[in-house]
Amino acid sequence: MKVARITLGAEAPGSLAGAVLTRDIEVVGERWTKGRRLSSADLARVARAVPLVDGRPITVLVPEAADVHEDDAARRLAAAVAGPGLVAGEPAQSRIDLRATTSGVVRVRAGLADRLNAIDPIEVFTILDGRVVEVGALVASVKVAPHLVPEETLLRAEVIAARGGGRSGVVSVAPFRPRRVAAVVKESIRGIARDRFESSVRAKVEGLGSRLVGIDYVEDAATPVEAALAARARGRGAGRADLVLTAGSSSTDPEDPFFIALATLGGRIVRHGAPSHPGSMLWLGRIGAVAVIGLPSCGAYSKATAVDLLLPRLLAGEPASLRTVARLGHGGILTRDQRFRFPAYARDLDAPEG
Repeated sequence: MKVARITLGAEAPGSLAGAVLTRDIEVVGERWTKGRRLSSADLARVARAVPLVDGRPITVLVPEAADVHEDDAARRLAAAVAGPGLVAGEPAQSRIDLRATTSGVVRVRAGLADRLNAIDPIEVFTILDGRVVEVGALVASVKVAPHLVPEETLLRAEVIAARGGGRSGVVSVAPFRPRRVAAVVKESIRGIARDRFESSVRAKVEGLGSRLVGIDYVEDAATPVEAALAARARGRGAGRADLVLTAGSSSTDPEDPFFIALATLGGRIVRHGAPSHPGSMLWLGRIGAVAVIGLPSCGAYSKATAVDLLLPRLLAGEPASLRTVARLGHGGILTRDQRFRFPAYARDLDAPEG
């Protein structure tokens, strides 16, 4: 890159075609913004422009073979960063926004983004990992600070992104996958509480693009609980579910009928509790490939809880695993100011103060 100068109202050398403005100026009644690549026609208009009051020249940058213009650099950076579920816009002063093409859960490889941002002058900035977004939502942006970037610097960023992100990119949106969801509930939940529970569960499931295939109310005993879980997790036909929600269990009682039934069916508890409040008393299990969630009492009805962070991840394809639950801890104090983390259906539900 070389530095040159042009003066408004004076003829500029033709060799400056392709030079880049470093400041905003007004030329023959038109506003030109910094970063503009000056064409031969632009240089001719510069000669006809009204000089600046103080007559000082304007600095321009003359690219050399190893230089990449900011807009071209941003396009390449966007292509390197964006994974599935994102589409890149057009550059505006080298910033390109990446927006969701699907409703789903945002996945950010934060460590990889940090490595890219450690390269001067690469800039990658995102919303938080795990956010639930709708189509069109702004998920991330990329930018380079100077008007011209060395090709070597850009190649270094592209290699890091490709090796670290692979096909998933640095940022992506995992789409919700339509699933069949059932609920198994102890009959101890009755009356108004039952109505609230049914309304809450339907809102959660349908709000994430899945279908509630049934709610089974069972006696508080191992045999009926086992029969209901077996029908939903192993049965055939319309009643079979991909995910089962349960309510009414005592999460701290190892002899609760739900836990006994899981063990009898060859299932297992993946995790007791979650690093999040409210909802820390939920539990996660599985019977084969079918995830089973034990809803905390507050999450079964009217509060936004850890369930509303976990359920979107499971319905977006994450496994029912310790790692999936462990990731809920960062940002797991779910006070009202954390509402933005929840799916739309949960943003108006009650929240604790701390």
